[in-house]
Formats: sequence, C-alpha cells, structure tokens
Amino acid sequence: MQKYYIGLDSGTQSTKAIIMNTEGQVLGKASRSYGLIKGLPVGHMEQHPEIWIRETLAAIREALDVSKIDRNNVKGIGVSGQQHGFVPLDELGRVIRPAKLWNDTSTAEECRIIMDRLGGLEETVKLVGNPMLPGYTAPKILWLKRHEPENYARLAYVLLPHNYINYMLTDVAVMEYGDASGTILMDVKTRRWCKPVIDAIDPELDEKLPMLYPSDSPVGYLNPKAAHSLHLNSDVLVSAGGGDNMMGAVGTGNTSPGKVTVSLGTSGTVYAYSKKPVVDPVGEVAAFCDSTNAWLPMVCTMNVTVATEQVRGLFKQDYKTLEKKLSDSPVGSEGVLFLPYLTGERTPSMPDSTGVLYGLNPVNYTEANLTRATVEGVTLGLNYGLNRMKELGINPSEIRLTGGASRNRVWAQICADIFDTEVVGFKESEGAALGAAIQAYWCDGIENGSGEAISAITDRLVSVDESSRLSPMKTNSTKYKEIQKHHDALRDQLFR
Repeated sequence: MQKYYIGLDSGTQSTKAIIMNTEGQVLGKASRSYGLIKGLPVGHMEQHPEIWIRETLAAIREALDVSKIDRNNVKGIGVSGQQHGFVPLDELGRVIRPAKLWNDTSTAEECRIIMDRLGGLEETVKLVGNPMLPGYTAPKILWLKRHEPENYARLAYVLLPHNYINYMLTDVAVMEYGDASGTILMDVKTRRWCKPVIDAIDPELDEKLPMLYPSDSPVGYLNPKAAHSLHLNSDVLVSAGGGDNMMGAVGTGNTSPGKVTVSLGTSGTVYAYSKKPVVDPVGEVAAFCDSTNAWLPMVCTMNVTVATEQVRGLFKQDYKTLEKKLSDSPVGSEGVLFLPYLTGERTPSMPDSTGVLYGLNPVNYTEANLTRATVEGVTLGLNYGLNRMKELGINPSEIRLTGGASRNRVWAQICADIFDTEVVGFKESEGAALGAAIQAYWCDGIENGSGEAISAITDRLVSVDESSRLSPMKTNSTKYKEIQKHHDALRDQLFR
C-alpha cells in the first residue's frame, strides 16, 4: 500500500500545501494568498490567525483534489509556520488579539527593557544563546503586557503560528524545540524554558507556556472537526512541525554537516546543520535548534523580495523584465549602492534603519542600475551574515538556494559571485512544505517501526537540480569583496 503525507507551509503572504508519496514525489500542490492587516502604525505587522486556519484547510483540500490519491492512505501531516509570531489565547483557547509577526519591529523598547533586567546583551546570550531582538516572540509578550494590559490579563496560552495550526488540527497545544528556540524564552543548550528570562517579563508567564516537545514525535491525531473538513480519517498523525526555516532545512536536505541553505523569500535566511549549539557571543548568528533534534545556526535579514517587489512595482516589471534588467547592469551597478532596510533590519540588529540609495549621478540613474543595486543590496546583506557564520566555523562547500527568487538565473549567479561559493537549486521549489511532509513521514516511520534516520530520508528524497548549478566568477567575486566593504561601512556610518 502506498502511503501519502501532507506538507503545509503557512507563511506571511500565503499558505502552500503539497501531497508527497514515500518516494518524495509531489503529487499535488495548492496555494492560497492573503495579506497583513492594513492601516497599522509603521513597524506593526499583524495577521488574524483565523486566516491561517481557513486557508490551511482550503489549501489541503485543493492539493488532495489535484493529487487524486486515495485519502484513506494519507498517514501524516506536517506543519511549517512563519517563526516568532505571538498567538495569544485565553483559557478557552480563543485568540485574544491578532498575532504580532516575525517582521514586527514595534518591540524595540521591550527588548531593551528585558536585556537591561537580565544584565545586558552578553548576559542574555549566556542565558539562552541569543540576544533579545524585536522580531522574536519574548518582547512581543512584554509589549502586550505594557500596551494592552486588559488583553494580557486574559492571556492563558502562548503559541507560535505553527503551534496554533497544530492545536486547531489536534486540540493539543505544545511547542517543539526548533520553533521554541526562536521565542528567546528557551535555553538552546539545555532545551528548557529559561526562568530568569521568563521572570524578566512576568514571573507567572511560565504557567502560560506550553510543554516543550521533541521533533520526532507526533503532536497528536486529527480531531473530528479537522478530519471531517479535510475528508480524512481521524488516525492521520500530525507531527511536531516547526518554523519555516527549520522545515526549509529539512526540505533542502540540510540535515547533516557541510551544507548551507540560503532562502530568498520575503525575508532572507542563511542556515546550516550542527550537531551542537553554535552560540555567537555578539548575537548576530541565531543559535537556534532545528526540527530534527539538532541545531540550526542561522542568520535572518528582513528585506529580500520585500525590496525587489518594490522595484518591480515601481517600474511595472514582470519577472522576465526584472531578470533582463539585472543583465543590463554591470557588477556594482555603476556605483549605485542600496541599503535594503525598508522594514528595519534584524542582522545586524537595526530596527529603526531605513532603505538608502547611495551613489547616484546623472549617468548611473537608470532602471537597470536601480534594479541590480536592489538585488545586490539584499544579497550583500545576506553575505554579511554568511561571513559571520564562517567566523564561527561554518564553512560551506556548496550553498543550496531556495525560495521563489532562487529561480531567477541572473540573481543566482549574483549569489554565487557574492558568496564566492558554488550554488545550486532544487527540483521541488516548496522547501518548507516538503520539509514538513518529510518530517511527518519520519515521524510515522518511528511510530510504526521503520525508524529511518531523517538524514537518510532527506538524502533519498531531496533532489537538487543539477542544471541550476552555478560556480562563482572569480573576477566578479573579487569586485564584490570590495563592494561588500563599502556596503558594510555605509551601513555602519548611518545606522550603527
């Protein structure tokens, strides 16, 4: 009997669902789009969690219809969700207010308050392995307590987006290690909630935090309501799930040492597998756990396709035109530098920074140069984080590109040149959804006796697209090393 697994990726702009068999073939997929709550003050980024549930169920139903499989043979669901979002629930499990998201930068003051109470950045990193940054969950909780005390008084459960979807599918509220590490309430070294950090927010907060959970166990099984809505049996397990980057690591085969994944999405991420915690004493590389019970040192930048979509909209470019304009401009965009901090920045931590175009003159002020400078700017931002990871001992032999923008051939070459490392893409573009399906498969195997290791599963099921492989052009890489110095210096002069 063929078995099937559903992978779900609930993101900031859309929810994607895939149906996978045990050979890693994607037999059906579907996507549902949505947006943020409009009209909020600058820095506030929020969504209604009810949207995620509605679109989750709709996307899964559509993907199942497309796949034409026997639904009786679906054995597991894995959920990937946008990291760091704060979903506050009352004692009846009802959402109290909209979720504040990963790209919400309104909590800079709360970060300062928490770290001051803990003795500063260095002490915070010692306690939990990470600094307190505005994108993370912990300062959002203090923000609720300070700015909406009436809502905070109703708070009974703290969940993250993927935990909330799991909860609505199973009636079980737990939090797995990977996503929990991004709350900055858990010590990544011990995988336990950190009481000093909790006390810096509210000594009673620990009663509102869910049980921590390993990545290889099912959260539960579909509750009757979810099973009925999806036309599935109630014995379908729901795996622990994880954050989108943790699941992206699984879906890109980043489950053993030596690989680095770069995701080119709304935000940008650089991450690698590690058998032990990788703690950056200055806190620029996040010391996260992954969703395989190991660790995932990671850098996140807040503006990748956020910036390139602005350029596309400004010049009314389709994707082919964007690619052509990139080719029409030389390395370095004839001296135009772009600092891509349209929504602030997380690495390095500069929540109040803004976007900057620098070096314009009457000759280089062209659509092609502005387009290429934007792509170069966001890629140089990612490379700053990659260089920091290299200083901590992460040395990639190849970089695996994922995310929608990775399919742009010219941009992929810019990545190879700036990173000065060979890059390659994937046959399956939905890395996080694929990773979620693979985790469900892994979990089902453990539950039913096969016990195959996650690294063996990903080696077998995750396929790179060899036709996409690109090597760095050494002349270009040399130029970009100098441009990187100018880019970093301008950033530091203006914002640090």
